[in-house]
Order: sequence, then C-alpha cells, then structure tokens
Amino acid sequence: MNFLLRGARVVDPAAGTDERCDLGIVGGQIVRPAELPSGAETVDLSGLIVAPAFTDLHVHLRQPGMEEAETIASGCAAALAGGFRTVVAMPNTRPPVDDISGVRFQIEEARRSGHVEVLPSACITRLRQGLELTDLEALASAGAVAFTDDGSTVSNDTLMRLAMQRIAALGSVLFDHAQDRAAEQRGVMHDGAAARRFGLPGIPADAEVRIVRRDLRLAAATGCRLHLQHLSAAGSVEALRQAQEEGLPVTAEATPHHLALCDDDIPGPDPNYKMNPPLRSAADREAIVQAVADGVISCLATDHAPHPAAKKSFGFQWAPFGVVGLETAVAVTWEVLVAAGRMSPLEWVRRWTTGPAAVLRRSPPSLAPGEPADLVAIAPDRPRVVDPSVFRSLSRNTPFAGRVYRAWPVMAWIRGRRFDL
Repeated sequence: MNFLLRGARVVDPAAGTDERCDLGIVGGQIVRPAELPSGAETVDLSGLIVAPAFTDLHVHLRQPGMEEAETIASGCAAALAGGFRTVVAMPNTRPPVDDISGVRFQIEEARRSGHVEVLPSACITRLRQGLELTDLEALASAGAVAFTDDGSTVSNDTLMRLAMQRIAALGSVLFDHAQDRAAEQRGVMHDGAAARRFGLPGIPADAEVRIVRRDLRLAAATGCRLHLQHLSAAGSVEALRQAQEEGLPVTAEATPHHLALCDDDIPGPDPNYKMNPPLRSAADREAIVQAVADGVISCLATDHAPHPAAKKSFGFQWAPFGVVGLETAVAVTWEVLVAAGRMSPLEWVRRWTTGPAAVLRRSPPSLAPGEPADLVAIAPDRPRVVDPSVFRSLSRNTPFAGRVYRAWPVMAWIRGRRFDL
C-alpha cells in the first residue's frame, strides 16, 4: 500500500535533521508527499517520533540447539516489536557458528522467519574454545559480518593477534566480549557491596578492563577494526577514550541494563539481574551513561540473551547469565538518556542507527526520498508497565518487569509494509 505519514516529528541522523514534516511511502520506498498517487492511506502520526528502524549489533537468537529459549522466528518477532529492522546474531549456538553451514543456516532461516534482517556473526575460534582459528575468509565469503567468540574471550594473545591480522586483511571487524576468564573465576555478580551482602562470589571490574587494554594494544599493532561489546566499567571507558584520541579504529556499545541499573539496584539474589558483564557500581554506570552521551560509546545494543524460566529458577549462583532486551530497549534507553536530559532525541536515534551502520560499514539508514521505507514510529509519552507475559520472545528473563516507562514503539514500516506494534 501507499501511505502519507502526516504530522510526525521526523528524526533522521543521516541527514542531521529533527523536524516536523510529512513523509510518503510508495512501493516500499520513501517519497516526497507531492509524489504520492491518489488513494494513498493517510496515517496521522501527530505526537509521535518517526526514525529509521533500529539496528541491534548484539542479539542471541539461540537457534540451533536452544530453541526452548528462542528461535530465529521468535527472536525476529521480538525485534520487530521493539522497533528493529536489523539484528546481528551471535554465534554461541549449539553447534556454534564456526563453519559456512552455520552462517548459511541463519541467513536462510531468517528469510523464512519474517521481516527482520538477521546478519550472522561467526566464531573466531573453532567451537569457541580459543585454540584454533576458524576459516575466517570462508566465513566472511558466506556472509558473516563480524567475528566474535562472544562469552568466551580468546585469552591467548598470540592467537588473538593472528586473528586480528586476518580480519584486518578481510576488511571486517572483530567484536569482543572483553572478559578475563582467569580473573572472573566463579564470580556471578560485580565484586562489590551487593555481592558481599548476598554472600555471592564477585567479578572484579578489572576482569573486563584488562582485556579491553589487551585488545586495544593488539588493534594498534594490527590495524584491525575492533568493536568492544557491552562495556560496563569506568576503566574500560577511560581506555577506549584514550584509544580513540590516538586514532585507533575502535568502537563500543552499551546495553540498556548497564545504563539503567547498577549493583545497588539488585533487590535480592534474583537471577533476572544476573548478566555478564554484571551490573557494576553506580560510578561505573555513570561513566557508561556519560560515554554514550558524549559519543565515545557510539552504539546501543541489547545483548538480548533469552533463557527459559526453568533455567533461571536455579538461583543466582547457578542460573545462566543473561537478560532479554529487544522489546524494552526503546523504553529503557529513552528514559535514561533522553527523558533524563542526557542527550537529544537525534543523538539517541544515532546510537541505534548510523552508529551501528558505521561499525558494519553499511550505508547509514535514512528517511530521504528514494530510501527503503524501513522506519519506526515511537510514542514518547504513553506510559506502559513492562509486562513480560506479552513478550514476543519465548523467554521472560528481564529485570524491568513491573517498571513503568513512557516511550514505546507503536508502529513500524518494513519495506513499506505497515506493522502495528
């Protein structure tokens, strides 16, 4: 169908504009309203923000091997409900995505599953064991957009350097979950007052900072583009800021939960507050928020990590790490960053659109005439309670259940097709 979108506040980081105007959609493309044929459906978007549909660089879709937690189809449904057009799937499936068949499976399954674009990442090492590099070149040719052993940091410096050299030669990017497994040991929560209060083993912030600094040294030595996943510690931000000032090709992301919460917010040993990296101190949280606000951290990403309720019921010590995030990402990050006055709507949209596109070296999503009609309409002031029972995801493991947030995606157009969210 053809549409006239009337009266919205149109926020387009690619053009650097934030203005009230009308948009037209014809045949899956954005057009000027004057170019609309007769009979176009008029949609009144007064009071709403319209932006390019969002991109999430860090999503766990669990298929193959963990379909009780999520499938590619259910994950895509959750992504669309959250305002996302594109997600980058992590390779820690069972089996992991360490050969071309795994890459092709995710691409084909996503094509069958719906309207969300799934971009596979692939493993750096075989079986994510940190011992032998995968065939990085073949994986890239098959469609892998990035390389990561997500959740299993490559600890061997020599192997990581070799991986970076080959990834640099491919012109690709290495994503790293920076975590020193030796320093982490059996920790399950940030090594702070909350862990001591609950009698749980802690994960020191230095477990992240040490690997961030290692990765930055290797990126400087190899010229490899490096993207640091879900930073959580002030020391990591300091190292990242210095590296960017030195001109290193390094970017980073922050998650909604690390922006909104710290370990003081954990109400008790509730496994829905267990994630890796963990919620850190209030000072660490403030450092992450400030880094997003000033652009040192150029991307937001959910680290959507679904787990079935049965596994999360094992208690904080033994439950798996991770929380879902696709369906609450807009609400939580708007509240922490925009409603709190830390950044403008234009900059906030940039962290979800042009920032991720730059990491992947893709064309920046735009609302200019001639561009694909992939956009999301967000109600900035329609308060709603987070109700996990209505999630499209198969899993419900969120720390935000019962909280009230004011900004929510309410409509999306994907290649010109309208979806009410």
